[in-house]
Amino acid sequence: MQVPRLDFVTCANPAGLHRMAYWEWGDPDNDKVLLCVHGLTRSGRDFDAFAHRLSAEYRVICPDVAGRGHSDWLPNPAFYTIPQYVADMVTLLARLRPATLHWVGTSMGGLIGMALAGAAALGARHPAPPGLLQGRGWHVDKLVLNDVGPHLEPPALGRILQYVAEPASFETLAAAQAYVRSVSAAFGPHTDAQWEALTRNVYREQDGRWIKHYDLRLAAPFSVQNQAALAAGEHLLWQAYEAIDAPMLILRGEHSDLLSPATVREMARRNPRARSLVVPEAGHAPTLMSDAQIAPVAAFLLQV
Repeated sequence: MQVPRLDFVTCANPAGLHRMAYWEWGDPDNDKVLLCVHGLTRSGRDFDAFAHRLSAEYRVICPDVAGRGHSDWLPNPAFYTIPQYVADMVTLLARLRPATLHWVGTSMGGLIGMALAGAAALGARHPAPPGLLQGRGWHVDKLVLNDVGPHLEPPALGRILQYVAEPASFETLAAAQAYVRSVSAAFGPHTDAQWEALTRNVYREQDGRWIKHYDLRLAAPFSVQNQAALAAGEHLLWQAYEAIDAPMLILRGEHSDLLSPATVREMARRNPRARSLVVPEAGHAPTLMSDAQIAPVAAFLLQV
């Protein structure tokens, strides 16, 4: 398998500047861009198999969202929010200038895509005053939401947040892999080689120990949100989702505890551009590493 190229883009946050890393596959001159954005504690390298498969058709871009992977950590953990991540992606898109933009977002990456695509669609309908999301390339032409929607089941969110702030460092890669298998069991069946890749994507060796690649403060914004704030955030996500005017594919892991069948039905009711697909044997979230998971997503993206 080819090795992706690593590059960086400088983004703004309320306290200054930070660099966001991104992994690039395919022809850098291809203006048909596929942007793949990972989940809460993951990294852009999660999409290696998927990006390799699609790199003949697209310039595939897989960012490490701020606070993860090779990207800078933010100076204040309160900045780890969807609006900041959307702003970072707008900065990245300003560099890429895609003529066609397709988006695949897993979990958090889907929320970012939903917010950005909805804002772009609303901006196109109300062009004055000019906004950052207007202009060439800011329209999301196709959107894949991988096991995520505007409503997230609270018990599942609590389960995920439990392990986000755990240091969980290990002396060996094998021990780190055992930990990743335990907290990510909902990913479903994977080969040993796939589990090793999933571990190497989120653990790095430092001073003789394997440590998490991300800022352990990622969960801080969740701890200060009350029910009213959560409800307001969900309302805004529904508004963004309803505004999206591009074809959408909603993936739901068969055993997902984060995205319920009821939420998928409500998403279909609120936006007729969406269709859904259940991914067998997976929970939250399908990793898009196997041919069986990659094929239907590729077919949706490439269908004219």
